Amino acid sequence: MNDQTAAPEGTVSERVIPVNGVRYHVTVTGSGPPLILLHGFAGGSETWEEHRTTLGAHFRTLAIDLLGHGGADAPPDADRYSMHHTVADLRALCDILLSPLPTGGHERYGLLGYSMGGRVALHLALAEPERVGALVLESTSPGIADPEERAKRRRGDEELAEFTERKGVAAFTRRWEALPLFASQRRLSLPIRHRQRQQRLRNVPRGLANSLRGAGAGVAEPVHERLGELTMPTLLIVGALDERYRLHAETMQAALPHARLALVPDAGHNVHLEQPKLFDAQVLGFFREMTEQQAAGPLLENKG
Repeated sequence: MNDQTAAPEGTVSERVIPVNGVRYHVTVTGSGPPLILLHGFAGGSETWEEHRTTLGAHFRTLAIDLLGHGGADAPPDADRYSMHHTVADLRALCDILLSPLPTGGHERYGLLGYSMGGRVALHLALAEPERVGALVLESTSPGIADPEERAKRRRGDEELAEFTERKGVAAFTRRWEALPLFASQRRLSLPIRHRQRQQRLRNVPRGLANSLRGAGAGVAEPVHERLGELTMPTLLIVGALDERYRLHAETMQAALPHARLALVPDAGHNVHLEQPKLFDAQVLGFFREMTEQQAAGPLLENKG
C-alpha cells in the first residue's frame, strides 16, 4: 500500500477522496490484506467502529461512506446514487486505495457488506470478480425478483423519501427505528441504542431520500440469476431472529458456488451491532478457515 493510504496497526486515518465528480469519505484502520467495509442504509463508516480493533489486527480495513451518508457527498440528482454509478465510483476508489502490483493492476481485496452495503458488494463483486478474493454478506438480499413487488417497494421508498425531505432526519430516524425489522434492537442497552441513533442523525435528508430513490431495493437490478458467477469464498451472516433475511441467505447459499451460512443466535437484522463478538468471530473464523484450506490465495496472495 502506498504512503498515502497506509495505516500502521492500531491507528485510524480518514480521507476524503474525489472520484467521478463526487467525494467519498474513507476510514482506514490497521494493516495487512485489504478488507473493504460497506455500511447499510442510514449508516456510515462509523458502523464498524466497534470492530476496528479486532478486524484491524488482521486486515487493513477500508470503511467507506456511501453517497448520501456520513462524510460522503449528497448530490441533488437521485440517479447519481444508482448501483451503476456506485459500482463505478467504488472501482475508482479501489484503484486509488489499493497498492499497484508490479505485474499490473492492483492488489485483491476482501469485501464485507451489511444490508444495503451487502447489495452493493454483490454488484461490485459481479463487476470485478477477479479482484474480490472473498465476500462476506451480512443480512443481505440479492434484490427483489418479482416486478410487482419491486414496484410496490419503489412506491414505499418514494413515500419514505418524501417524508424524510419534509420532516427531517430526526423524524425519519424515529420511524426507521420503529420498523419490525429492528424489533430485536430494542433489547439493547440505552448507550448502544443512543450511539446508533446519533450515527443516523448525522445524515442529511437529501442524501437519505436520494439514496432510497437511486439505490433502493425497488430500483436496483436483482442479481439472483447471476449468483453462480461469484466463485470466490463467501460467508453469509444472518441473525437467527431475522426470518426474512435468513430465507434470503439460504437462497443465496444454494446459488453461490462456494458459500457457507452462519446463523448467529439471539440476533436480528443487525448482527454486528447486536452480537459484535460473535460477528467478529464468524468473520475471522471464515478467513482463518480459508487460510488453512489454502483457499485464501486470491485475497492474501496477489499473483498479478
